[in-house]
Amino acid sequence: MFAAFLGVGAVAAASAAGYQSMAPTGQWYGRTFTGFGRDSKKIALTYDDGPNDPHTLKLLEVLAKHDVHATFFMIGRFVRERPDIVREVARRGHVIGNHTFTHPLLILESAVQTRTQLLECRSALQDAIGDHSNLFRPPFGGRRPATLRVARELGLETVMWNVTAYDWNAPPAAGIEKKVTRQMRGGDVILLHDGGHRAMGADRAQTVMATDNLIRRYKDQGYEFVTVEEMRAVSRQPSIAG
Repeated sequence: MFAAFLGVGAVAAASAAGYQSMAPTGQWYGRTFTGFGRDSKKIALTYDDGPNDPHTLKLLEVLAKHDVHATFFMIGRFVRERPDIVREVARRGHVIGNHTFTHPLLILESAVQTRTQLLECRSALQDAIGDHSNLFRPPFGGRRPATLRVARELGLETVMWNVTAYDWNAPPAAGIEKKVTRQMRGGDVILLHDGGHRAMGADRAQTVMATDNLIRRYKDQGYEFVTVEEMRAVSRQPSIAG
């Protein structure tokens, strides 16, 4: 009986460990940034898998219309393909972070392979725009202790999210908005996609439309849209007792 109990415990522990390796807000394997904390009036829009032609540029027009800055986690091989789009994102004042060079699931990669992915993406971004943020987001959210250790050794800050838009399969904009609004509490980092990791040219028209509508909705409710860097800076400030 005791052996059976231990077996069940081992399975449960393995399941929990697997969940933590992919759960956006899980902290078992090391500290990551997932948001400012509930009830804040700040929201950070983040976009993965770009640069992407033409939808990254279309998204920039929507963000500019609302005077909102966002955070873009870019794939190095697409950066090499379209550095002109990367430069336009930077020119408009958005924050650009590292999303590896080819978008592998890093829990299956060695420390050496992980380091190579991060360094090659860094090099691509450096060639395109020079200095950029030290933010890093693991593809699919997958990480393990070695992943985060390598990132720290390279001076990178790992950024996850706490609101998932589920937009990677290009559902209608109304569906994206519904997914987001169900999870919003304030102080949120929202995961969206301006590209697709498989190839350049992923259709993100619905995400662009959803972004427009979400900004309108939450600005009307008194929320402020900030970059992840701005949100992190506020979260590090000491609280003042009343």
